Amino acid sequence: MLLSKVSVAVIGGGPAGLAAAIAASVDGASVLLIEREPRLGGILKQCIHDGFGLVRHKERLTGPEYAYKDISNLEQTNTFVLVQTFVSRIVRIGNIFQLTLCNRFGIMKVDANSIILATGCRERTARQVAIHGMRPAGIMTAGNAQYYTNIMGKMPGKKCLILGSGDVGLIMARRLTLEGAKVLGVYEAKQEPGGLLRNISQCLNDFSIPLYLEHTVLRAFGSQRLRAVEICRVDKNLRQIPGTGNLVKCDTLILSVGLIPENELAETLGVPISESTQGPICDQNNMTMVDGIFSCGNAMHVNDMVDYVSESGEIAGRNAARYMSMERSLIDINASKEFLYVVPHCLDIDMLYGETIIFFRSNAVRENVTVHVSVDNQTILSQKFSKLRPPEMERLAVDFGASLTPDSEVDLRMEV
Repeated sequence: MLLSKVSVAVIGGGPAGLAAAIAASVDGASVLLIEREPRLGGILKQCIHDGFGLVRHKERLTGPEYAYKDISNLEQTNTFVLVQTFVSRIVRIGNIFQLTLCNRFGIMKVDANSIILATGCRERTARQVAIHGMRPAGIMTAGNAQYYTNIMGKMPGKKCLILGSGDVGLIMARRLTLEGAKVLGVYEAKQEPGGLLRNISQCLNDFSIPLYLEHTVLRAFGSQRLRAVEICRVDKNLRQIPGTGNLVKCDTLILSVGLIPENELAETLGVPISESTQGPICDQNNMTMVDGIFSCGNAMHVNDMVDYVSESGEIAGRNAARYMSMERSLIDINASKEFLYVVPHCLDIDMLYGETIIFFRSNAVRENVTVHVSVDNQTILSQKFSKLRPPEMERLAVDFGASLTPDSEVDLRMEV
């Protein structure tokens, strides 16, 4: 049964989806926000530590406080919200997208002029990490450990070891220590920690939790419950160094080994995915290479600050509300080999409005770097950075003006 028709359908009710729905509604569009969980807010609901909102709200907020601000703003709009609702299918009929939804009321169909994918990201699990041995109780992702501790009020273990130095793992090292657990250490296979420097300082150094670089977990021991793990050193190519194995007794192994954008829906719609970001290839308006489908937040590329997730959602929301089916004039953004990735991947020169926000990561630690943005070999912006690290995303605001043509070349390069 055809239930309704909206201008914009936003899939995902986390920070990106909330920001997108608010922006689209404020721009005059009729908006449907679809969330699979019982409550809006996404991962923010279980992030009870502060540090959110420093850029966007100029204050330190906890995750629930940050989400509450957006949920309150959403309630002032005419956005229609469906929670505990799954999108089972999306098909395109002419210029209209038809969504098949499943919830406690049954199956319903909704037509939308445009779609915003704000589906977030997921953690790499124990099955995706090359650890030998059984899978006893006590091996879990950092996000699951956070959910047990902060939402369920249950301790995941008493003697914990953390593999990977992602931000959630660092935060859980501190959280578990505060709750009385013994965190034996954080083990990172790479030569540099994978989290923000402020989390290294506040979560590890302040609590005397050791960080072991160039170490990994080789094997897990235990049948019903984890009893111990084997730790070994690795070389710069992440290969095991023979003779460096060491047995560490613990009852909990927490994995913080990376995030993967959730893009199963995008792939079913034929949206091209970038190898570098593992998210959709998008232009500066956050529209994917399939007209009418937009992406934002961690579904587009993994961010290290929720403020940037919300900014990405606002960009997608505004442009989805204004979307009209028309041919685009796209030119690629070319980045030198020093960049891990650059987003957006291309520019629609017919839809350039004011400044274009460019996010990027360096592929290595670099100090005293100048990033140059040039059009047809003419530099239009140069910005200095005292230090660039792969875990820390950086942001540029570039005004391309009216200088772009279909034959223009846009380049980003680093100068040390």
